[in-house]
Amino acid sequence: MIQRPKGTRDLLPEETSKWQEVEKKIKKVLDSYNFKEIRLPVFEHTELFQRGVGETTDVVQKEMYTFNDKGGRSITLRPEGTAGAVRAYLENGMGSMPSPVKLWYNMGMYRYENVQKGRLREFHQIGVEVIGTGSYLADVDVILIGNQMFKALNIPNIKLTINSIGCPKCRAEYQKILKEFIGKNLDSYCDTCKTRFDKNPLRILDCKEKKCKQLNIGAPKMLDYLCEECKEHFENVKQMLDSCKIKYEIDSSIVRGLDYYTKTVFEFIDEKSGLTVLGGGRYDGLVEEFGGPKTPAVGFASGIERIMEMYNENNKEFEEVTPDIYILSNGIEENKLALEISEKLREKGFIVEKDICERSFNSQMKYANKIKAKKLLVIGEDELKSRKAKIKNMKTGEEKEIVLELDSIIENLNY
Repeated sequence: MIQRPKGTRDLLPEETSKWQEVEKKIKKVLDSYNFKEIRLPVFEHTELFQRGVGETTDVVQKEMYTFNDKGGRSITLRPEGTAGAVRAYLENGMGSMPSPVKLWYNMGMYRYENVQKGRLREFHQIGVEVIGTGSYLADVDVILIGNQMFKALNIPNIKLTINSIGCPKCRAEYQKILKEFIGKNLDSYCDTCKTRFDKNPLRILDCKEKKCKQLNIGAPKMLDYLCEECKEHFENVKQMLDSCKIKYEIDSSIVRGLDYYTKTVFEFIDEKSGLTVLGGGRYDGLVEEFGGPKTPAVGFASGIERIMEMYNENNKEFEEVTPDIYILSNGIEENKLALEISEKLREKGFIVEKDICERSFNSQMKYANKIKAKKLLVIGEDELKSRKAKIKNMKTGEEKEIVLELDSIIENLNY
């Protein structure tokens, strides 16, 4: 038997219903902030992620699914959403739209990672991008959206941590000081960190290797080297969060795993597991990096798989969607009438099941119970002649005789 590839999973109907409920609640939050959905290609030219995500990141160095297509072009399955969203923004002339452009997406992502709990090779992210404003107010709005998402999903014990990693100007000065600190013990760092030392030492602070984490203890903090503009920006973000009574912690170790971030970076962390469930920040240079005009932006992404784990832990009651009615019939003319009634009810918005297997009355009754149909309508030879039938409430067992007309059926479905 052929099995699914490692790092992927099947979402069965019961799980899919819960995912749809969560996605619906998140979309309601995003709609309230007037974000519009964008849908992007599953694959892009590899250069997009090399330039956008960064050559020194784990994503580009170790995790991308990259291949040559039949035309010899290097293609990569999308490992994240921001680079593609910015490419679409530029390619489709979205800069001429009212600014800022506020986008959201819900897409599958692909990374060749070590498979473990909450981490797959095919995973899903919901993300937002605000393109066209450098104001600290946009940073705050994006953070508030994340906060509202967890409220809407009834997920408690989420901690917000924030940091600033400055702009290219003040970061360059900080990197010199950071390299002096790391350089003293560079031989003891992992091979990946050694390759990052010259190109992007900030990435070393993001290393997950235990020995590297130990070596990074006491490293100089970017917050101490911010330029006046970045310092003011970060102070304004904090003041606005305080005014909204949003609790947060400043964590100077947050640098995020992608090279395009500038100034504000933030993470929402599940206090129970210690895992980051939503992360993002400002990326003021990415549009320009892709050949566009200088255009500031900010956004976040959240892994749906981890959100679902927490949602299931905190929301035990789930209202399963079941048929409003099962129409039981047997015989050519009876089936014709059942089909006619079924289609008319579906046009009115009801969920309707009927026999499509030519089962016996008894087997249909058992099936109606198994699929938890709310009502049962029997159309047999007698019902066909009299144009009257019994409708049964499957929960209470109550039966009522009705006329086999659409209005009468609908009236009894709604009681």
